[in-house]
This record gives sequence, structure tokens and C-alpha cells, in this order.
Amino acid sequence: MEVDKDLDVRGLNCPLPILKAKKALSDVLSGRCLRVVATDPGSVRDFEAFARQTGHALVEQSQAGDEYTFVLRKR
Repeated sequence: MEVDKDLDVRGLNCPLPILKAKKALSDVLSGRCLRVVATDPGSVRDFEAFARQTGHALVEQSQAGDEYTFVLRKR
């Protein structure tokens, strides 16, 4: 999957990963993707809710150890 911007929010807890992702998405063109890497276990629930509420598509979600990766496609 082609990603246009990466955001590293490892070590940050709620609500910072979502707030930083929201800000980063403002720099991404519509239809393009933002990849976010987080370590907060609550970010799984948070990014699912964020996608539902904003209309951005959560096109990929994975976990490797204590890291969570999300790919959002901007609406």
C-alpha cells in the first residue's frame, strides 16, 4: 500500500495520537494515506472511533509486539 505521510506517536497516550493524526491529515490530499505507528493499546479503539466519526477510511490496522500501525485514507 502506498503511504503519503508517516506519523510516529510511539510513547504518547490518549488523546495525543489522535490529535497528532488529525493535524497530520490536514497536510494529506484527499484520497491519500497517512500511516500512524503508536504504542498506546487504547489507540486501537480510538482510531476505529476516529475513522467512524470523521469519515476517513481505516484501510489497514496491525499489531507487532507492543506497536500498533494504522493506515488512514483521507476522505
